[in-house]
Amino acid sequence: MTSSGDLADVTTPRDALGALKDREQVAERLLAASARHSFDPDRDLDWDQPWQDGLWFWPPELVSLYDTPLWYRMSEEQRVALSRHEAAALASLGIWFELILMQLLVRHIYDKSATSAHVRYALTEIADECRHSMMFARVISQGGTPNYPPGPLHHNLARVFKTVSTTPGSFVATLLGEEVLDWMQRLTFPDERVQPLIRGVTRIHVVEEARHVRYAREELRRQMLSAPRWERELTRLTSGEFARVFSVAFVNPEVYTNVGLDRREAVAQARASAHRREVMREGARRLTDFLDDIGVMRGAARRMWRSSGLLA
Repeated sequence: MTSSGDLADVTTPRDALGALKDREQVAERLLAASARHSFDPDRDLDWDQPWQDGLWFWPPELVSLYDTPLWYRMSEEQRVALSRHEAAALASLGIWFELILMQLLVRHIYDKSATSAHVRYALTEIADECRHSMMFARVISQGGTPNYPPGPLHHNLARVFKTVSTTPGSFVATLLGEEVLDWMQRLTFPDERVQPLIRGVTRIHVVEEARHVRYAREELRRQMLSAPRWERELTRLTSGEFARVFSVAFVNPEVYTNVGLDRREAVAQARASAHRREVMREGARRLTDFLDDIGVMRGAARRMWRSSGLLA
């Protein structure tokens, strides 16, 4: 049981534990939603449709160099090519995140009752993530671009993290990996300037990720109320480090080389872009508001989030 002193450390009412939604009821509703609205990308998408000339692979406003001096020097063909490679890089990033997430979910349920709705939904989410990873891999291949895995440093940092992460830390990382990309995909799937296959992929991901976000938010809220003080403090600090890694890894600089740009110049202009900073902050806004509400964004953690560029 959490002491009243511990509860006072969280920016929620003292009776917040009692006000939490029942874990099993939440899981039952998510299971019902999964039964109604799940997809098989191999059957539900038209993988034989050709790419259409003149259409983007990602909305231009979300491309990392949009509205930079370099953007205005690029030809329209080069801009569209950059959108193709950045879409592939984001799909590669999505696969990386989902492989980490699946391992974290397995760890989360390892000691829990296999017959509970909470565990059954976690297994359902793992099945969703398997399909998403295969869908992203297939769209990368379809686009004729390279795969863009994270660099060795981030790859191995993730190896350590998924081995030693605490439960609340795992759900913070889950939400960070899901919510910014989800915000971008919500702008992508209705955008008629974007290739139909890309719109279909993002629509499937948005629909199914909405359930994953709900599951992670409910569990993180519970954990930030019931975890010991040291674990909450650790979660705050590690969340800031996750934000820093995420902001750096979000665009793979190899995309610039592969469309014929000077990599150093492109990286510098993307980092200096006020438009890009606003895009990333807006994409993270719902998440940072939520983390602030449950007591994650405090002290050093808030300073680390600001330094990442994801928090104004």
